[in-house]
Amino acid sequence: MALDLHRERRWGSADSSPGRGQPPRALVVALLLACATLITLDYHGGSDSPVEPVRRALGEVYGPVEVTAAAVVRPVTAIPRWFSTHDTMRAEIDDLEAENAALRQQVNTSGYDRNKLAEYDGLTAAAGTLGYALVPARVVGMGPSQSFSSTVTIDAGARSGLRPDMTVVNNDGLVGRILRVTATTATVLLLIDADSVVGGRVGESMEIGMLHGRGVLGDEGRLDLDLIDESVVPRKFDTVVTWGSESGAPYVAGVPVGRISTVFSNLRDSSQRAVIEPFVDFGALDLVGVVVPSGTSSDRAVIEADGSLR
Repeated sequence: MALDLHRERRWGSADSSPGRGQPPRALVVALLLACATLITLDYHGGSDSPVEPVRRALGEVYGPVEVTAAAVVRPVTAIPRWFSTHDTMRAEIDDLEAENAALRQQVNTSGYDRNKLAEYDGLTAAAGTLGYALVPARVVGMGPSQSFSSTVTIDAGARSGLRPDMTVVNNDGLVGRILRVTATTATVLLLIDADSVVGGRVGESMEIGMLHGRGVLGDEGRLDLDLIDESVVPRKFDTVVTWGSESGAPYVAGVPVGRISTVFSNLRDSSQRAVIEPFVDFGALDLVGVVVPSGTSSDRAVIEADGSLR
């Protein structure tokens, strides 16, 4: 009987509690009813809700905590956006720097481009004025070539229809003559070289003389003119043009050379000598034209005698 009583008490205790550690069912129901009542009162009360003072008090307590937490967390959550924004800004900065560099290059080279265009226009006009076809070329080197001290290298050669003893000019006048060629380049002996001798005619008198270079570049570069008729006194500022050679080699006729700057008379033998200031600035050579026969086969455009391109 004692065993049955103990067993009855144990099972009775198990039936009376819904589960170990669980709140009584009545308490759960009461809490749910209380929550429903508060929600109903808060909804119908609006700003006059009886729970508003409680909500305000909780806000005053937890508000600063939320602000502090947000300030702490914000830098971490903003890291992905910062990387994205940084990459975009970096790309925009790179684009702007590239545009600025291009604009600076245009500004820096605008004068050079204008000079190139002016030289080409001048060379085209020179072809029409002289009546010769020209192969345009650019000076790509300056310096001694074997025994010659005043030479330049141009970027046109045999493939462009060039050969030795062709006349070289620019938009200002006579530059020199071709010494030798390769397939793609040519060496030009400048007019002012000490070994250069060019026949010339003076002014309206058309007196003939021989022009000798002094081998000096720059502002001091000059030519000496010895007239065939030593009794003729040349006039200062008269223009000198090329006399011309047989078959136009090495110099064609009528190319401007320079003007007389000084005249010297030798009283002992009554001879005359004139100093010529060349029209060409040999220290700034760039675009030149080589005189070629009309119809010459060339790997580049040829400026014809009428100024047209072929």
